[in-house]
Amino acid sequence: MENDVLKAIKNRKSTRGYKDTQITEQELKTLLDSALQAPSAMNSQPWHFTVVQNVEMIDRMSEKTKEVMRESENSYVSNVGKGPMHVFYNAPTVIVVSGKKDVSSSLVDCSAAIENMLIAAESINIGTVWVGFVRALFTLEEEVKRFELPDGYEPFYAVAIGYKKDDKERGPSERNKDVINYLR
Repeated sequence: MENDVLKAIKNRKSTRGYKDTQITEQELKTLLDSALQAPSAMNSQPWHFTVVQNVEMIDRMSEKTKEVMRESENSYVSNVGKGPMHVFYNAPTVIVVSGKKDVSSSLVDCSAAIENMLIAAESINIGTVWVGFVRALFTLEEEVKRFELPDGYEPFYAVAIGYKKDDKERGPSERNKDVINYLR
């Protein structure tokens, strides 16, 4: 069984190379609308989305993230922080996803919203990558203030978004299928 939604789910991959061209306002609206349709516990909708399209700010976010990463006791994280990688892979749009501090399901609900964005983006041939390293940046109170979040919210993750530099048809990657058991 295959339909457009299942095809987008199967073909979605993390994009780590972006064109310089900014996505359109309609494409951005489509992704944000998709995020807003995510399920949330008790319909709490505890999310907030900060759209960053200022290249200097995105570069600063990357550099500040790497500064914190370099100090990590985890050698992998520290080494990535010391390397040349741009945390957001030079994507022209980054969306910081934050959740309400007083809602116990915020992290899970915001993660569902992110997944909706990732699948919606693939369905319109836009590349994305869910950026976890950015959590290092969120430990810096002064940097978090730059996001101008409403009171009572904390940032969880970011999504880098843009047109894929490599538009070649990408099929589904091999998945580990030995992770299912049935109790019938």
